[in-house]
Amino acid sequence: MPDDAAVARDAAEEASAFSHPAVEPDTTAAYGAHPDQVVDFYAPRGDTARPAPLVVVLHGGAWRAPYDRRHVTPFADFLARRGFAVANVEYRRGSSIPAQGGTGPVAGRWPETFDDVAAAFDALPALVRRALPAADPRRTVVTGHSAGGHLALWAAARHLLPADAPWRTERPAPLRGVVALAPIADFKVAEELEVCGGASAQLLGGEAKFEERLPYADPAALLPTGIATTVVQGRADITVPHAVAEAYADAAAKAGEVVGLTLLEDVGHFPLIDPAADACAVVAEEIAQLAF
Repeated sequence: MPDDAAVARDAAEEASAFSHPAVEPDTTAAYGAHPDQVVDFYAPRGDTARPAPLVVVLHGGAWRAPYDRRHVTPFADFLARRGFAVANVEYRRGSSIPAQGGTGPVAGRWPETFDDVAAAFDALPALVRRALPAADPRRTVVTGHSAGGHLALWAAARHLLPADAPWRTERPAPLRGVVALAPIADFKVAEELEVCGGASAQLLGGEAKFEERLPYADPAALLPTGIATTVVQGRADITVPHAVAEAYADAAAKAGEVVGLTLLEDVGHFPLIDPAADACAVVAEEIAQLAF
């Protein structure tokens, strides 16, 4: 159990990350009929003489309904001000009804959460052409925080899904890379550590379906991707402990792939998406190293 000081620090970091007012997008486009099947677009600020790299953002929140894309709009705006074109993807999350035997709302929907992320990525090339003419989709980097970090890794691994998976693609996505921020990247380790109150098992439909659905959802089971991947993680993170990221990096190494792992000292879970935190600038630099 984290000590009182760690809990207080985590609360302060969360409060800081959530203190910024939401930033309205330049435009929003739908990739489906459901109200959550939308993407917010932020044009790059400053010099737009040449097309800007595209950053696709997937928000976190344990795949649970109360947490939508609004809380990462300051992060999206921060990236736009660093010269990136940004696509902030929304997707269907779990209901607001507490999970059976739990204290919080259900994490994710099976299969809708995955349906949405796959559909959004399939639709993005056409949406970007219309909504973000300043973007260069040939230089696309995917980033995501926490549960969104899981989805970012998963989206880059769809070509490795089982043959009967409806989301499988025949070839790797044309990405410059993935920068996963404190991702829930290894479901077995996450469940052992009770990350986010057993959210990984809830996402897969409960304990009865957990092992059966792991090959379709767990990034640690979908390796090697052949796509440049970096994980950025705070050593002081008590929400998604760095043991989860390290387990994913170890699984990648066993599969013959090198995953970059940047561990930030004295950093918890939320500074990675907090424009006021130094860690957020580190994230932008990691994205730039892949995008430019």
